[in-house]
Amino acid sequence: MSKVNVEDKINKLGIDSSIVKVFNSNNVITINDLWKLKRKDLKDMNFTSEQINHIIIKMQLNGIDLNKKKY
Repeated sequence: MSKVNVEDKINKLGIDSSIVKVFNSNNVITINDLWKLKRKDLKDMNFTSEQINHIIIKMQLNGIDLNKKKY
């Protein structure tokens, strides 16, 4: 998979559209917005553990992780 630009919209990560809608309503629009978050922030948005794992896996497939980590 090609590396993403942190300024790209989060839907480029291939995250489920229902999750993207919740992000958009919480002003998480770009990958950089998501990249700054912690697992607790996602829980505060009422995501389930399964949804959080989905988000983390999609991020890791693109070489990034929560808390601004890069691979």
